[in-house]
Amino acid sequence: MKKIRFLRLQITNLQNRYNHFQHKSSPQLNLVWGFSLYSLVGFLLLLIPIFHEQSVPVLDHLFTAISAISTTGLATIDIAATYNFFGEFVIMCLFQIGGVGYMTLTTYFLLFTTRHISSWHKRVIGAEFTMPKTIRISDFLKSVVYFTVIMEILGAVAFFQVFKNEFGLFEALWFSIFHSVSSFCTAGVSLFPGSFEAYAQNPIINITVSTLAICGSLGFIVVTDLWYRLTGKTDKLSFTTKIIFYGFIFLLGFGTLMIFSLESTSNQEWNLAFFQTMSAMTTVGFSTISISEVSRPMTIFLIFLMYIGASPSGTAGGIKITTLTALLSILKSRLRGEREVTFLGRQVPYERLFVATSTFMMYTSIFFIAIFFLSISEPEIDFDKLQFEAASALGTVGLSTGITSMLSSGSKVLLIVLMFVGRVGVLTFGFALLSKKHKDRVVLVKEDLAV
Repeated sequence: MKKIRFLRLQITNLQNRYNHFQHKSSPQLNLVWGFSLYSLVGFLLLLIPIFHEQSVPVLDHLFTAISAISTTGLATIDIAATYNFFGEFVIMCLFQIGGVGYMTLTTYFLLFTTRHISSWHKRVIGAEFTMPKTIRISDFLKSVVYFTVIMEILGAVAFFQVFKNEFGLFEALWFSIFHSVSSFCTAGVSLFPGSFEAYAQNPIINITVSTLAICGSLGFIVVTDLWYRLTGKTDKLSFTTKIIFYGFIFLLGFGTLMIFSLESTSNQEWNLAFFQTMSAMTTVGFSTISISEVSRPMTIFLIFLMYIGASPSGTAGGIKITTLTALLSILKSRLRGEREVTFLGRQVPYERLFVATSTFMMYTSIFFIAIFFLSISEPEIDFDKLQFEAASALGTVGLSTGITSMLSSGSKVLLIVLMFVGRVGVLTFGFALLSKKHKDRVVLVKEDLAV
């Protein structure tokens, strides 16, 4: 009895210390630690032998866990051949948590049970998802959870219409659920060795994957904003939602046209061009063509789309459409000699411009540093393929030219870091590493800098 009491006391003390650490740490550091803990738990579960169909190196289990939690989809192994149902279920749970956000699920459960959200939870949610001030945290959380459940159920039903004719009942049901969650969370993890290449001409598969990925990547800001509009809480859409809509539609249309024009093989069809543009932009990472066989111009253009990504507060990676918009707005204003930065007749707040420029600089720096070390580690692999792999990992996309399994252990570790940083966000990761405690304000002497 004394031993049990002592054990309970130790667990309570440990929990109190962790809670103290959480509240003392910055929101960004909390996010990094949270995703790290979920990654560790997922990795340890995937190590359990009863979850395996065949044995693979430990590093590949870690790679798979990080790829899932980061909703990337890059794989060094054949998922279906390596894991049984229980292992695949762990992987699905990881990219479900990674797609929706672990703090989102935790805070929603707290809201559902206590009807109250602490200021600490609000700060961490604000760090995990960038939101305009017009949206309430509680409404945002509800829209995330409800919309996710509804879309994934509808997606599973659509997938089942195809898979029921090819597999047994249980297998068809499991494949439908797995790929529906993977599509909506833009995870790109597939139980088919060639992704969806075998279903390149299947309209149900193409439409379902595209719809789920676009809905997930457009972001929960858009969903919440549309809900406000439909329920009469507001009479117009927010500036952020308009930017996301206009930017996404333009890039999707322009990307489809470009890929259709660039690719001169037998795959030159509009539906394939649309799907690969959508896959790169939403960072869902599924493919209906062999990426290793596409032309160099198309490879470069796909890198560009993966670099941009889709919407903030969604499931996609990349620097985001809003960041690109802010950068273009800065350029336009400077070229015109305007003092204020505007877009669509609206002034963009300076704090958002600072975030956009910081995101661009840090994302680009990490990207080029990764390419530099990959080129050292893999001198025999084409530079184009290394660029593509780095862009796919940092953008949490999952598209690959087929070199992932060929990489050395050092390169795999580098990709693991890229996927993790890409999921938590480059600025969030930077804040977690470099943020300092509050100190007394120091007045600095201003100096001019010629730029």
